[in-house]
Order: sequence, then C-alpha cells, then structure tokens
Amino acid sequence: MFATTGLPPTGTDVERSPLALGTLIACCLAVCLAQIGVAIPATLNGLFQQDLHPVGSQLTWISDAFLLPVSVLELTFGVLGDLFGRKRLLIGGAVLLGLGESVSAASHGVHALWAGQALSGIGAAALFPTSLAMIVAGTRGHGERARLIALWAGLLSVGGALAPVLGGFTAAHGSWRWSFVVVAVVAGVSALTSLLLARDSRSPGGRSLDLGGQITIGVSLFALLYAVIQGPSDGWGSGPVVAGFVVAALFLALFVVAERRAASPLLRLGIFANHGFAVASVVAVVGMFSFLGTAYATSIRLGPIQHQSPLRTSVAFLLLNGLTLLLIPVTSRLLARMPARWLLAIGLLLMAAGDFLAATLPVGDRTLTVLVLPLGLVGTGFAFTVSSITATAVNTVEPALEGMASATTNQLRDFGFTLGPAVVGAIALSNAASGFQARLGRSSLDPAVKAAASHVMAEGGPLAVNSVPPDSPPGHAGPLAFDALGHGYSIGYLVCGVAALASCLLVVGALRRGDAETVQ
Repeated sequence: MFATTGLPPTGTDVERSPLALGTLIACCLAVCLAQIGVAIPATLNGLFQQDLHPVGSQLTWISDAFLLPVSVLELTFGVLGDLFGRKRLLIGGAVLLGLGESVSAASHGVHALWAGQALSGIGAAALFPTSLAMIVAGTRGHGERARLIALWAGLLSVGGALAPVLGGFTAAHGSWRWSFVVVAVVAGVSALTSLLLARDSRSPGGRSLDLGGQITIGVSLFALLYAVIQGPSDGWGSGPVVAGFVVAALFLALFVVAERRAASPLLRLGIFANHGFAVASVVAVVGMFSFLGTAYATSIRLGPIQHQSPLRTSVAFLLLNGLTLLLIPVTSRLLARMPARWLLAIGLLLMAAGDFLAATLPVGDRTLTVLVLPLGLVGTGFAFTVSSITATAVNTVEPALEGMASATTNQLRDFGFTLGPAVVGAIALSNAASGFQARLGRSSLDPAVKAAASHVMAEGGPLAVNSVPPDSPPGHAGPLAFDALGHGYSIGYLVCGVAALASCLLVVGALRRGDAETVQ
C-alpha cells in the first residue's frame, strides 16, 4: 500500500525505545482531557441560551473560541515539542486548559466565557499533537502503531462521551459552571500524571520556529471563521464579512510564500506530494467538519430548540462519541488487517447515511429513540474514520517528519472540527431566519405580535424568538420560529451528510489510483 510513496513507514528503519506504560497513561489522559474541553460546551448550549442570553452568532463563538486556537496553534506546538521536549508541553497544556476552565466557571457574561474557552483551547492545542507524537515516537512496527493509535483515538472519544454526561449531571444537580470546575480538576490530575509518569521525547533535527508561517496561517484561519460565523447576522455582503474572506485568502497565499522561503518551515508543503498523506489531509478537514457539524446540530436541536435537559442531551452524545471506545478492539484489528483507507471509506459512508437519516427527523419529535439509528451510524463511522485518518497520515511519512505529520493531521482534523459549528450554524441560522420571516409574514397573528416578534428576531435571531416565554407577545410567534429552526438544522444535517459522502468518494478514488500504482 505504501510502496509508491518513496518514504519508509515509521518504525521500520529507525531504532526506537519501547513506549513506557507511564507515558502511554499520561498521553491517553491528556487527549481525553483535551476532548472533554472540546465537547463540554455543546451539552450546555441550551443553558447558555437561558442564562447568558447570547444573541446572533454569540452562541457559536462559545464553541469556536475553544476550537480556533486549537486549529491555529497545533503546528507550532508540534515544532516546540520536537525542539524542547514533549513532556513539558503535556504538563503545560494541561495547566493552561485548567486555568481556562476556571475562568469559564467564574464567568457571568458571554465575553468572559469566550476568554476562558480561548485559554483552554491554547492548552488543548498543546495536548492533541504532543500526546499523539509521544505515542508514535515509542512504537515499533505497523501493528503496534495501529493498536496504539486506535487506543489514542478511543480515549479521544472517551473524552467526547464523558463531556456530555459530566455536563448533564452537574447542570441537573447544580449549575453549568460546575462542569468547568470538574474539568479544571481533571486538568490538574493530568498535569500531575504527566509530571510523574511521562518519559520525555523530542526530534529537534532540522526544526526551528517559523514566526512568519504561524502569523500568516493564524490570521487566515481567524479571518475565515469570523466571516463564516458573522455572515448570517451581519449579512454575507456586509463590509466586515467580505473583508474577512479577502483577508483569509490573502494570508493563506502569504502562508504558502512564507513556507516556501523558510529555512525550517512550520509545514513542509512537499509533504503533501505524498499521495496518502494528501488524501488523509483533505478528508481530515471535510470528514471532521461533517462529524462536529452533526454534533453541533444535535446540541442545538435538543437544547435551544427543543429545550431538553442537558442530561437527556448527553444520551445523544454518548451515541456519537461513546461507540469509539467500545469499538477499539474492532478498529485496531481492522487497521492491522486491512488498508487504513478502506476503513476510512467505510467510516465516512456510515457517517453520511446517519446524517441523511437525521435530516428527515421531524423537529417536533422529542423522543430520544428516534436518534438511536442516525446518531449510532454517525458514531460508528466516526470511530472508524478518526483512527484510520491518523494511521494513514502518520504511517506514510519518514521518521524525521513524525512530529510534523502528527501535528499537521491534528491541526487539519481540528480545523474541520472548528468549521463544523461555524458552517452548520451559519447555514442553519440563515435558513431559519428567512424561513421564520416568511412564516411570520403569512401568519394570521395580531400585528402587535408580529412587530414584537420581529423586534426580538432583529436583536437575537430565531433562537431568541424560540426562547422567549410563550405567554409574552413575541412568544405567540414561538411555534413559527420552532418550525423554521427545525427546517434550518435539518439542512445542516444534510450538508454534513454531503460532506461525508464527498470525502468517501474521494477516498475510494484515491484507493483505485493507489492500487493501480502499486500494480505498475
């Protein structure tokens, strides 16, 4: 499968120390912690809407305030780990994440919550690539690496499964703030575990910091996300939104120029000449966009739209994330016995099927049983996809590029995660807003009710109309907003399904090409 890459698979031509058990424990706890941080806001979106009253795109920014620094900084932390040792980053990342969660727990407004989540995201940006790089650095041979990558991915999903349960339980027995307090405590445990048990590793050969690359890619990603998230509320033709897209394109071009000229680039663009790595990179963005877009649409459906409790919402997230842990033995066995790209294609196809089913669910159905099949398919597909993406990428690069490959894969995957809430939220809210206004105009409601509902709509969007007391004047238009939001987020599921299916077709096409090249 890798005969045409020109690069030796990691671990075949280099001497390696066996992976210490303490290091494995510390890395698994770290990635679990980081994923808890990613997933915890999704369970609490309904409570944020009720308590903090976010308007427009502010609810989306709560999730993306965490995800943006993860997407922007992972490559830099990959370099820092190679240069100065990964154990330091494992400890420091956990400490930063804990501090950010503490700020979030103490926040009494949306902006303070953004600040806390951004600080937590910086910590997670260190934990994701560092934990994977430390595991890969200690493995010998494809079989061992496949098993440990599957374990790493499983612990990532354990974090995603624990987060909604934690959020639901603490919210039901106290406040959403206690969810962040518990995560901060887990972060302290992770930092202490890494300090006591982890064995340091590094790969400094030919590596140095690339400030030009970091600045240009950071500005590009932030501008892109700003434009996508603010588009529905500010208008897609508004000056700031158009400027955001222009700045994103300009700084992406500058990033390419900077990387071509840098003596030690943040990202060696030549790595994408590796066919397997290039396919895995595209799928990492599009496929993971599909998954987290599905998770975000589900959190909004159950929380701010249907007003279900966080504890009931956690059941849906157990289907999305918990299956990865249960499927670790199956995933690792499949990765050892079949090409990772075939498993990747199967996983993406399952995700697409689940999203297409979810798009057909009526928003008025509040039973959890209707979610079992579609979310179960997406969760199973994600279990296969997340492990096979990482295995495909890391197994196809030479040992000197392990840190860069793992950091790049993580960054692209998490950039896809970041795009999920942004794009799905933008598409769903745009459709819901136009749908609500059309329904309101055709309705037989009293003109005073229409005026009040229009005012709330202008201030906070259809989610705000859906959340006002039903006996208030704008509350009489609540059912119209409810239907419009249901339709909007059904389109969000549909978009996620199309993204997963397109990724599947890309992988299948790459498989055929790879098979032909191997025969030649």
